[in-house]
Amino acid sequence: MLTHSYYEEDPRVRREAEALVSSGRPVHVFALRKPSDGPLAELDGVQIRRVDVQRHQGAGLRTYVSEYLSFLLRAGLALSRAHRRQPYGLVQVHTLPDFLVFAAIPVRLAGAPVLLDLHEAMPEFFAMRFPRSSGRLTGALLRTQERLSIAMASHVLTVNDALAERLVSQGVPAEKVSVVANSPSLARFDPSRHRRRRFMSDGTLRLVYAGAVTPVYELEVAIAAVAELRRQRPSLPVTLDIFGRGDAEESLRDCASRLELDDAVRLHGRIPLDDVPARIAGADIGLAPTRVNAFTALSLSTKIFEYAAMAKPVVASRLPLVEKTFGSAAVTLYASGDPADLASAIFGLVDDPRARRARAARATRAVQQLAWERVSGRFVALVDRLARG
Repeated sequence: MLTHSYYEEDPRVRREAEALVSSGRPVHVFALRKPSDGPLAELDGVQIRRVDVQRHQGAGLRTYVSEYLSFLLRAGLALSRAHRRQPYGLVQVHTLPDFLVFAAIPVRLAGAPVLLDLHEAMPEFFAMRFPRSSGRLTGALLRTQERLSIAMASHVLTVNDALAERLVSQGVPAEKVSVVANSPSLARFDPSRHRRRRFMSDGTLRLVYAGAVTPVYELEVAIAAVAELRRQRPSLPVTLDIFGRGDAEESLRDCASRLELDDAVRLHGRIPLDDVPARIAGADIGLAPTRVNAFTALSLSTKIFEYAAMAKPVVASRLPLVEKTFGSAAVTLYASGDPADLASAIFGLVDDPRARRARAARATRAVQQLAWERVSGRFVALVDRLARG
């Protein structure tokens, strides 16, 4: 597997690698390397080979391009050398970027199949992340690299039906595309393994967000909603705990300070993946605030799955895939960009215990039907079909 991410922090890559190891296949992952990490490691049976490239989250376009190309060249060289020593039966490339698949050209020419795992739609991601650099020419170039990357691959995997339908509509043969949902493992997100918190058991409403702290997730709206909750109901103690890192951290701290919420909004930074369930278990409501645009219209936040798996009520932005997958009867929805509507949605859960419990139960049942334990067999079967020897 090739992934432009820190392996320990990437839930999808970890779930897939561990599923293959559990099925009896050895897995080597080529990933980014933090300055404090060694070049080699093993985690739950997965062999990790860290390439000496670091992520610069929130950097400018030139830095991103330089970082992507450096990883492509270094990971491609490391992969080719490793393949000569011990030939691989399959190379799986995780995006972004799509063109990372070209690091596998030597191994592909040697006869090994390549599985391209498209986590996101790169043209839409670029337009959202770099709006000033987006345009007709840039869009055409990004769509071209996407088509060439898919053509290079033996098969394409993606995370939801909307992304699969997008690929097919652009001419990718339907038989070349498979979907494996980006859903959590119930073994990891198991509420029975953590101390159960009754709703507002200490008299404080505890909101939680666990995920990337980037502009696409409108956490400034969540912070403004906390201010609105306090304004409308001063007697209700409210806190918002944010677990994650990203380029929006400083602006969010400024936002909380400007709204005089330094005592209520706490940014904890990134925590290990295995610690996330306990943090969710200690909260009352999980928030999944997302800015609506062409990119997020094709996405479904894994945070919703994780909160629901931990039997917590969820408030999320009204997005097409959220409504299609869960519906408003399971997840409380609000209008993106509207802190007053978000506050109203939270009040609805606080003031109606019966509806709150019913929504949480429906969301939990939906996650149990879509959990990794149910879909991992489909992924392993796909690898078995593609892998040689």
